[in-house]
Amino acid sequence: MPPSPPSSIPNRVETLRVLRLMGDYDPILMLVGSDDGYGTRWTLGGQQVQPAIARYLMDAGYVAENGKTEFGARTLALTADGGDFRRRGMAWWASLSVFEKLKVTVLG
Repeated sequence: MPPSPPSSIPNRVETLRVLRLMGDYDPILMLVGSDDGYGTRWTLGGQQVQPAIARYLMDAGYVAENGKTEFGARTLALTADGGDFRRRGMAWWASLSVFEKLKVTVLG
């Protein structure tokens, strides 16, 4: 059983965008910094993923390490729970009206 997810999703629109871009096959690359996590970077398709979003997805058990690249970057892929979370997020987004989507995008 995965750990219980943190209570608040950081920047819901951006988090959903990251999940959409990941799909079932594109991993997030985690470029590890120092031992305390300082300097660690996460990228997806060459674009940086906000640290709060990456940490949320990792802490909630929605992504998990599934290997390393030849350059030592860790790859983080969606877990089964992460795939379900993505599907629920996309259904939630589709259920919103244009005004609600604008409100969530602007206000968070």
